[in-house]
Amino acid sequence: MPHEHLAAIEAVLMVVDEPVPAAQLAGVLGLPTGQVVELLTELAAEYRGERGSRARGFELREVAGGWRIYSAPAFADVVGRFVVDGQTARLTQASLETLAVIAYRQPVSRGRIAAIRGVNVDGVVRTLLARGLIEEAGHEESGAVLYRTTPYFLERMGLGSLEDLPPLAPYLPDLDSLDDLEEELR
Repeated sequence: MPHEHLAAIEAVLMVVDEPVPAAQLAGVLGLPTGQVVELLTELAAEYRGERGSRARGFELREVAGGWRIYSAPAFADVVGRFVVDGQTARLTQASLETLAVIAYRQPVSRGRIAAIRGVNVDGVVRTLLARGLIEEAGHEESGAVLYRTTPYFLERMGLGSLEDLPPLAPYLPDLDSLDDLEEELR
C-alpha cells in the first residue's frame, strides 16, 4: 500500500504548477497529513540518491508552504539552455532592488519604496505586478496602495517563508526617516 501512495503522490506532483501543501495531498489521498509528510520526505531522499537509489535529474522540495518537483540544481545549465535558450527576460537591477525593499518592508507603499531607492518606482512596480512577484495588500489611511510579495515570489526564490530571507532589514533606513523623505517627495 505505501508504494501505491508514493506513486499517487508522484502523479499529482507531476501535474501541479505551484507547490502543493501536504495537507491538500493528504485530503486527496485520504491519509493523515503526518503520514503524507513522511512519504514526501521519503520520496525526496530517494530522488537525492539516498537509500540505495541513484540520484535523479530532479528533486522534490518543500517551498512556499508546499511541495513541488524541480530540476536538480546540478543540471541548471543544461535545463537553462534547453528551456530558456536566451528567451526569458531577467529582472533588471532596479526591479531586484525594488523587490528587495518590498520583501523586507511589506506591506509598503510606492512612496516609501521611492524614498528608500531615491528614484521613481512606478514602472518597476508595474513590471513586478505583471510578473506576479508582488500584489496589492490594501491601502494606507492616505489612500496609498500597499504592496507585498506573493507565494510565487517565495517559490521563485526557493524560500519556505519570509522568515527565510537573509537578515538585511536592519541595514535599511528606519521608518521615521522614510516618512520624512516621503513627505519631501510629495
